[in-house]
Amino acid sequence: MKSISAPKAPAAGGHYSHAIVHSGLAFVSGQLPTVPGSTDRTVGTIEEQTEQTLRNVEAVLEAAGSSLAKCVQMTIYISEMELWGRVNAAYAKVMGDSKPARAVVPVGLLHYGYQIEIQAIGAVE
Repeated sequence: MKSISAPKAPAAGGHYSHAIVHSGLAFVSGQLPTVPGSTDRTVGTIEEQTEQTLRNVEAVLEAAGSSLAKCVQMTIYISEMELWGRVNAAYAKVMGDSKPARAVVPVGLLHYGYQIEIQAIGAVE
């Protein structure tokens, strides 16, 4: 197993790695829509939050030797199920032709008042 620290992603806020690479897979810890290098916790629209969160996931995947195109699974946690359609549209815009397996889970409030968190698994080749 190899622990990954992604310099282009927001710093880990607790006792965890950005990702763990094991057996050809990168397991990405849940990412929030925090802007890397910023202490500003402005929430923004759910579309903005979705894009920023995916960019953070992308930064971690790339540090692990993977990418959004090599992502095999994502779990998306959202604060309200009513956001699903807007999240899905913003997600499709960023992901393009890549369609990993996915689950969307309503969880209520998230850290800093954010409305989305995403964890992922990507292939490392």
